[in-house]
Parts: sequence; C-alpha cells; structure tokens
Amino acid sequence: MTELSDDREIEEIKRKRLMDLQNQAATNQAMQEREDSQRRAAERERQDVVKRFVTPEAYERLNNVRLVKPDLVENVENQIIMLAQSGRLNRLISDAEVKSLLARLSEKRETKIERR
Repeated sequence: MTELSDDREIEEIKRKRLMDLQNQAATNQAMQEREDSQRRAAERERQDVVKRFVTPEAYERLNNVRLVKPDLVENVENQIIMLAQSGRLNRLISDAEVKSLLARLSEKRETKIERR
C-alpha cells in the first residue's frame, strides 16, 4: 500500500514540476516576444528619422549597402540622427553626401597589412 502512495506522490511531484517548467517556458517566450517587438519598433523609429533627413536615392543607397556592411550603415545613420537631434541638420542629405560619408567611414575601418 505504501508503495502505491509513494508512486502517486512521485507522479504528483513530476506533474507539478512539469507544469512549473511549462509556465516558465511560456513566460520566457512572452518576454522574448515583447523584447523583439520593442526592438522592431525602435528600429522602425530609427529608420523613419533617417528617411526624413535623406533623399530617396540616399536612403536606397543606405539600404543597399546595409546588405553588405550593416555596421558601416549603422555608423552613418548614427551620425545623421545625431545631427538631426542637435538641430544642425536643416536640409536633406543627398546621395553624394551619403556616398562620401560611407567612403570616409569605411577608410577608417580598413586595416592595411603589409608583408615584408
């Protein structure tokens, strides 16, 4: 008889533990979804700010370069956002200016290795 009650207790403990794990997994998933949603919203807002201060051609160039060098585009966008937030940007940035920014920032990033 005690063996039967021990089995029931073990099963009850296992069932409770399983429920706890499922609840924890659901909570973690909900938290992850909320963080992803916030990250997407922040990125959309960032893109809206950039889009407001560059010409359509410049924005298209940034999107094309993003496919190859996302870090470089992020640096350019950070500069544009900083200028806009500080009020020093009172016109649209042209494609040529974006191209120049991209070139200048990519020069800084390249490291030259010489073999002798």
